[in-house]
Amino acid sequence: MSKVTVRVPGTTANCGPGFDAIGMSCTIYNTMELVLSAEGQTSIAIYGEGSSQIPNDDRNIALQAVKLVLDYHQILDTGIQIRLTNNIPLARGLGSSAAAIVAGLVAANAVTGNRLSKQTLLEMATTIEGHPDNVAPAIYGGICLSVMHAAGTKCLSFLPPDKLGLVVAVPEFTLSTKVSRQVLPKTVPLKDAVFNVSRAALLVGALAKGELSYLKYALEDKLHQPYREKLVPGMEAVFEAATSEGALGVTISGAGPSLIAYTTENHQEIGQAMVDAFEKHGTKAVYHVLEIDTIGAEIIEFIP
Repeated sequence: MSKVTVRVPGTTANCGPGFDAIGMSCTIYNTMELVLSAEGQTSIAIYGEGSSQIPNDDRNIALQAVKLVLDYHQILDTGIQIRLTNNIPLARGLGSSAAAIVAGLVAANAVTGNRLSKQTLLEMATTIEGHPDNVAPAIYGGICLSVMHAAGTKCLSFLPPDKLGLVVAVPEFTLSTKVSRQVLPKTVPLKDAVFNVSRAALLVGALAKGELSYLKYALEDKLHQPYREKLVPGMEAVFEAATSEGALGVTISGAGPSLIAYTTENHQEIGQAMVDAFEKHGTKAVYHVLEIDTIGAEIIEFIP
């Protein structure tokens, strides 16, 4: 019998103009305990966020990730016991599915001898998730710039030199990535594409150099946020509330509906202002004050 417990951070993707390309690892975590035995039975126990909604059968993506690694090593007829403890809100744009996938891959890799590199795990995670913008920071930590290429998924991760706070307003309603993508146009005007290329470039430079005052301009977007605004009642008001309290910029977190403010001060004031703005538009919300996680997925206990 082998047992491992892994901790995986939540993530925020897109970060305004970096659609499907830029992601950040956040200091909110799910843990997964995996036990392999010779009994040949599978069981999944789920606690915390989404415990009543996440399937505990073969549809569970953490289990699918575990089996992908086991199949890779041709390990068959093995008992699999999974225990998930979730703090990342489900279907809110904070990478809950990516965390489950990465947890399964990292845990299974640990109990099978840690023979797969992070790059291989990234390729596997991208195959399951469909895109790397959340799974990459969940694996590597920090800020990740990811591309999908014929040669495979490529990721460059880094940390900003200055401490950056992330204030996330999480509304009570959920929003699936599938629904959020359906409102996006098939094509966009050239001027909007150029707008986003310039902002994404400025965003990376501002974060890499620690010139955070540029976030006011760098976090602007015309590729996805204008189309998704109708899915998040009160979004503009929440943005304005956050900036009025000193936020450097505000974006949709991932596919939404959570909204995330970037700041170096007034974290509590910004969070409360965002929650109040949501409430004025008929939506209850809570806020979390987070930072950029620097480690990514990690093994916190291992019993061979």
